[in-house]
Amino acid sequence: MSVRHPFRPPEHERGAALLSVLLLVAVMAVIAAVMLDRLNLAVRLAGNGQAMTRARLYATSAETLAMARLKALVDADRTRTVDVSGLLGRDFPLSVPNGAAGGTVTARIDDADNCFNVNSLVERKPDDTYAMRPAALEQLRALMEGLAIAPADAIPISDAMADWIDSDSTPAPNGAEDDWYRSQPVPYLTAGRPIGDVSELRAVKGMTPVIYQRLRPWLCALPETELSPINVNTLRPDQARLLTMLAPDALPPGRARSIIAGRPQTGYANVNSAIGGVLPDGAAAQVKVNSRWFLLTQTVKVDSVTLESQSLIDTGVDPARVAFRSWGGQDSR
Repeated sequence: MSVRHPFRPPEHERGAALLSVLLLVAVMAVIAAVMLDRLNLAVRLAGNGQAMTRARLYATSAETLAMARLKALVDADRTRTVDVSGLLGRDFPLSVPNGAAGGTVTARIDDADNCFNVNSLVERKPDDTYAMRPAALEQLRALMEGLAIAPADAIPISDAMADWIDSDSTPAPNGAEDDWYRSQPVPYLTAGRPIGDVSELRAVKGMTPVIYQRLRPWLCALPETELSPINVNTLRPDQARLLTMLAPDALPPGRARSIIAGRPQTGYANVNSAIGGVLPDGAAAQVKVNSRWFLLTQTVKVDSVTLESQSLIDTGVDPARVAFRSWGGQDSR
């Protein structure tokens, strides 16, 4: 008769202890793996946060450098804005502060006067309300026609854009006011005031992604409701339709392009020398030989982070100031 040792488990139970140990080791391995993964994630998040902070600092510093170049352009001749140095409409590098490694800044400055100011669709009244401006509405429709947007789309969308900004609650013949937007599956209201960014127009009745992308390069939202100022001294040949939209019958695209092509190297001295008596008085008043608003677009890359920003710069005050700043590329807005 054999006697079992008091501390020795039965033969059929000897594997249970080993399984328990293996299970404990497996659980600890899983916990360690999860902890390491979370630690790695925390490290990456901290690194990205630090890189984003650096990118914003670089963007702010580069903005100051770009404004210095812009000031030199504007101060060269306050009576006319002429891009003799080729600063406008092209990408150029800017120095990263302190020569920081792994960071680059690419900037572009465009004349922000040369666009259709969507806020001009309304005019400010003495009681601080905003009423639709028919002249701007016609210019917008002329621009949309030049962009091959069918009247069946252009008329209701332009009316809806004006209704989005004006103060009243009475819709234009083809527009929409708050009552229509409230009836949508996700209700919302119109702005009822000048907008801060063109991206707001994506919410307008009738606006489709295709039409928005076609219109977007030609639109701007200046912080004023004046009719769109067009500087013939900085207007590019491919922007000739901005002149045409002022009076399509009096200034067809071919003639608009010839005005740009015939521009002297030092620019037109005055509006009359540029367009003569071609345009009606109201439209002629919109044509300028100098500029006030400029758009600075920056792309900052630091490590794995890419940051885009746009700054609307007002050179009509001294010193020049940033009137509006947004983060993110235009394609994301």
